[in-house]
Amino acid sequence: MNFPVDQITLWQLLGLTLLFGVGMARFGNPHRPVDRLVFGLFSGVLLLRYAIWRTNDTLPDATHGFASVWSYVFYAFEMVSVVYTLATIVVMVRRRDSRPFADAGEARLRAAGRDVPAVDVFIATYNEDLQILEKTIVSAKAIDYPHVNVWVLDDTRRDWLRDYCARMGVHYLRRPDNRHAKAGNLNNGLKLSAQETNAPYILVLDADFAPQKNILYRVMGLFHERKVALVQTPQFYYNADPIQHNLGATDSWVDEQRVFFDVFQPSRDAWDSAFCVGTSFVVSRRAITEAGGFPTDSVCEDIHTTYVLRRNGYITRWLNERLSVGLSAEGLIEYINQRGRWCLGTMQVAMLKDGPLRGKGYNLIDRLHYVHGMLHWIGKPFLLLMLIAPVLYWYFGIAAFYTTPQAFMFYGMPALLGFWFYGPWITERKTLPIFTEVTQLVAAYAVTMTMISACFRPFGRPFKVTAKGLDRSKVVVHWKLAGFFIALMLFLQAGAANTILTAPMSGGIIFNLAWTLIALVLDLAAIIACVDLPRLRHEERFPYSHATYWRQGHHVQSSEFIDISLSGAAMRHSPVMPVPGEMLEVSVPDVGWVPARVARLSKHRLCVQFEPNEAMRHRLIRLIFCHTPHNIAVKARPLRAFAQLMRAAGVSLPPR
Repeated sequence: MNFPVDQITLWQLLGLTLLFGVGMARFGNPHRPVDRLVFGLFSGVLLLRYAIWRTNDTLPDATHGFASVWSYVFYAFEMVSVVYTLATIVVMVRRRDSRPFADAGEARLRAAGRDVPAVDVFIATYNEDLQILEKTIVSAKAIDYPHVNVWVLDDTRRDWLRDYCARMGVHYLRRPDNRHAKAGNLNNGLKLSAQETNAPYILVLDADFAPQKNILYRVMGLFHERKVALVQTPQFYYNADPIQHNLGATDSWVDEQRVFFDVFQPSRDAWDSAFCVGTSFVVSRRAITEAGGFPTDSVCEDIHTTYVLRRNGYITRWLNERLSVGLSAEGLIEYINQRGRWCLGTMQVAMLKDGPLRGKGYNLIDRLHYVHGMLHWIGKPFLLLMLIAPVLYWYFGIAAFYTTPQAFMFYGMPALLGFWFYGPWITERKTLPIFTEVTQLVAAYAVTMTMISACFRPFGRPFKVTAKGLDRSKVVVHWKLAGFFIALMLFLQAGAANTILTAPMSGGIIFNLAWTLIALVLDLAAIIACVDLPRLRHEERFPYSHATYWRQGHHVQSSEFIDISLSGAAMRHSPVMPVPGEMLEVSVPDVGWVPARVARLSKHRLCVQFEPNEAMRHRLIRLIFCHTPHNIAVKARPLRAFAQLMRAAGVSLPPR
């Protein structure tokens, strides 16, 4: 294949792309609409230019048998990813910030005193233990709002939970079966609470999400807008997800959903297309009742709820504030199964007769935004194809697409550079090469299998709750998934080495060597992610800088907290130190003197284990979980993240 552009032109193009990307990343403001438009156009044009070249100049003749089939399948999924990326750039040109409206609404509500609408709080639970539920129930009771009724909706019918709710002074509901899973549970709560409290608004919480004290004052004012039926807030987690934890990047890499919550949803909100995400949202009882209750046709009742309301003329608003904290999936299998369920739910809603693709009452923007969400899942197999492609080249001489390194440098590299600069910029350092791909890659296989099976049997599958609070004290290697990436890695290395030793160097070999190098890095990171490392802490710790005292008998010593959890705290070293195992009392603000046992001492800190009674424990919950400080990274720290990844790569796998 001839390449008509000289080297000077090639390097000029790459240099200008780098110059513009660096300039926008350094001086552009992602909160400024004109900057988003300019940088989005720049990245989008480069990507579109690549797609046109890819379509016109890199596809083989269709009569070459399997080689042609493979090339066109790869191209089809690549174009799905390209279209999704281009659509994402368009969506993110706009962004809505609802916080000023929340400020005004909170001022109105506080000025009204007790003359505000009541709220029923639904805590939907299935099989979670008291250690998880206790945080949510205590935090819900502590919400700063005049009229709050807490309802625990128990789909496991546990007598001990019924008794605990009675002791806590909250309502308890159960039903005879688990028909329609979480949606059915919420509908049961909707029906029975109407007979007693019948509050006009409902705050829905998953069992592991503790609301912040000000959640209702921040949210309720947004219902002042007539068309709003549901206000959704983002999900924040107080534990690292499996990818963060296994890659050792809890403090340097954000959880996978931060881009969706902090970037996509505010942009969707500007298009009136933000949607419900299942927890930490407030919905109008009248609106959801008019819609026939929470929809039960999909395993993802959350996104379906938004579109049922949308069909009735209502919208969902997004308030991008940290107003609740919960537990992320703790193990890789639970993480993957969760993504598979979300994919299946998205496909199910798309197939429904009254869904956003086939139903009446939706406008074009509604339908296009739903298609955009579907493309996110449909493009997932492309990640797997990217890893498989060089294997087929090394062993069978079958190329994914036909080009030269120079041509790819001219058309493909500017598109990659443009998006590598644009992505971290528009997401405010919530994307990072390798880490972003790996978070998608480890779930890509399960999502691909889910989509294939959904084509044949989209409905009738049981709802699987994400298991949390399990024993995570041991190393668990997920060999089935890790084996896939290990096999790919070995095949890539052997194939590339054999070709280099036996075949003369050519443009195709150079191109696929570069591709193989990238695939090997992704494989290695994915293998590391497939090893669930132990989570040794009984409770997550939170940074907490506050003066304190500890005492033994009549001896009182001043100190300062470093961090705190429900199970204990770390304090700065004092001139006089107790002995490990000894009892003492620690003064905790708003809690009192908490009995504690000295766990360990170091040169710089005193670590204690709390031994509170139930009343003190509840005060600790209110202190920590009603005003939860950040303990997980919210922005990527690239150098630290890559250093931690390299350290993790140096750890050998345990024996099977």
